[in-house]
Amino acid sequence: MNASPASPISQDHRRMPRWLQWIALLLLCAAYLQGGLVKLFNFAGGVAEMQHFGLTPAGPMAAATIALELGASMMILLGLWRWLGALVLAAFTLAATFLALRFWIAPPEARFMMANAFFEHLGLVGGFLLVAWHDLCARSRP
Repeated sequence: MNASPASPISQDHRRMPRWLQWIALLLLCAAYLQGGLVKLFNFAGGVAEMQHFGLTPAGPMAAATIALELGASMMILLGLWRWLGALVLAAFTLAATFLALRFWIAPPEARFMMANAFFEHLGLVGGFLLVAWHDLCARSRP
């Protein structure tokens, strides 16, 4: 590998097999596919989740969340404006993380688990940013 110390990514242009890339993207999107489908098939539960976090109007917010989670995931998996789907899920995840995982104000007994989930979600944001970057770079190559 010919990676410079300043560059964490190798300059070696070997590619991941397409099937493995698709599996990696599926794993990255899995929580959003699961969350969107659960809300879709239990809409009342999705509305209750919006109410729990103080999001109003809860019904339209649940519908928008379903559309965003499933739509952006499909954009990524199908490669249709993949960079845009990845940026949408990055922004959504960042906002949801700061809304739902405010570990710094949680009771002491909940702080550890919430902090772990908070930083895991930041990792997802980073993963989606990498997907967007790589897709945009691939589109700009001759």
